[in-house]
Amino acid sequence: MRICVILEGCYPYVTGGVSSWIHQYIQAMPQHEFVIWAIGASSEIRGKFKYTLPDNVVEVNEIFLGDALKLIPAPQKYRFSPEEVQVLYDFINCNNPHWEVLFEMYAQARIAPVSFLQSESFLDILTELCEKEYPYTAFSDFFHTVRSMLLPILHVLSSEVPRADVYHAIATGYSGILARLGSYTYHVPYLITEHGIYTREREEEIIRAKWVNPAFKKLWVKFFYMLSDGAYEKASMITSLFSGAMQIQIDMGCDPAKCVYIGNGIRYERFRDIPQKPDNGYVDIGAVLRIAPIKDVKTMIYAFADLKIRVPNTRLFIAGPEDDKEYAQECYDLVEQLQVQDVIFLGLINVTEWLGKFDFTMLSSISEGMPLSVLESFGAACPVITTDVGCCKELVNAVAEDDDLGPAGYCVPPMHVQAMTDAMARMALHPVERRQMGLTGRKRVEKYFLHEDMLRRYLKVYDEVFERWQESDSV
Repeated sequence: MRICVILEGCYPYVTGGVSSWIHQYIQAMPQHEFVIWAIGASSEIRGKFKYTLPDNVVEVNEIFLGDALKLIPAPQKYRFSPEEVQVLYDFINCNNPHWEVLFEMYAQARIAPVSFLQSESFLDILTELCEKEYPYTAFSDFFHTVRSMLLPILHVLSSEVPRADVYHAIATGYSGILARLGSYTYHVPYLITEHGIYTREREEEIIRAKWVNPAFKKLWVKFFYMLSDGAYEKASMITSLFSGAMQIQIDMGCDPAKCVYIGNGIRYERFRDIPQKPDNGYVDIGAVLRIAPIKDVKTMIYAFADLKIRVPNTRLFIAGPEDDKEYAQECYDLVEQLQVQDVIFLGLINVTEWLGKFDFTMLSSISEGMPLSVLESFGAACPVITTDVGCCKELVNAVAEDDDLGPAGYCVPPMHVQAMTDAMARMALHPVERRQMGLTGRKRVEKYFLHEDMLRRYLKVYDEVFERWQESDSV
């Protein structure tokens, strides 16, 4: 089988998290061919892969949203049918357009995105929409906002579609729409796997974003909900990592009959023989994460600064890539500003070499699905302090009705410095309890989160996707 996996902002350009998951996923299915359809922000990273691609990756297609700004207008005149005008109106208004009509227009007919956005047809639709929906908004602001919103997605729709037997989007958003485009182009099924709820994450980013005019934040949020709705609508199956995420998808309008959840799994054999850290006079805390706002590293630094006053023999090791250079610098500056000692930034690490050097690990995220870093820490019998996001509380306490193993760490509210400091102090000051929590985490992974079990479920999913597709196609 030839599987096209569609990824945005991660593999193969970024390490950790979803990237690690998909790399191991492909490696574990040598019987299948994989096509990578990767969406990036800037063409500066073209070909700069952080991974050596597995042998069964037979094709890589890269598309960069920033290239939309480099497109040169082509002289074209447009004569749209009434149906097409309505679809474009809905599209510009982020109101669930008929995507197959858009595919016909942009993917098949190759309407140039820039030319359309500079055309009289676009201005006519935009003017009507502005008068009806945004009468108190400056037209120039509305024009530039809508143009910057639509240009990247139209650029994506105009890209060449790699051939595959099935399309597997590892998120909704742009990648979910590309999966639907691939399905439409080659008349094959597609499915979606969400590690986090993409739309909710974009919504949180937009709310905090300084670059978005406050008058248009609701429109930007509406845009990303439109992309998710379009991805969900025709998918044969939508998978998530845990039941809570699946319920969010259903609440957002996804057909419950399409929804299943499949938990993550790790290669337990890589971690089970890592010995627990010997006493060296310090309590060493590890944080394996991307240095990015969504991981909320600053709250962790504030909490650790308070911890140092209460438990001086503690050290914090922050390991992971600088996904956001500006935010990473803010973290370094914060350490200097607080004059907190023993905060060490490690950069990229081999996690199996470092987990045995930590007494416990931390995750301070404001959004997660089922983080691999927590499962890997458990696999090494290293307890964890997490924020109460995604399914972290279940991972720490109990993941099923028959899970009576006990706690494997502590779970605290996100962005709560005091609660995080208190949990760190409890963990640091009670070594016997800490070690028992670590062993509990190891047992939980061994029982519920093995990589081979996850793979078996996904292989069954592909079979079921084809069965569902054939049934719907015969109707």
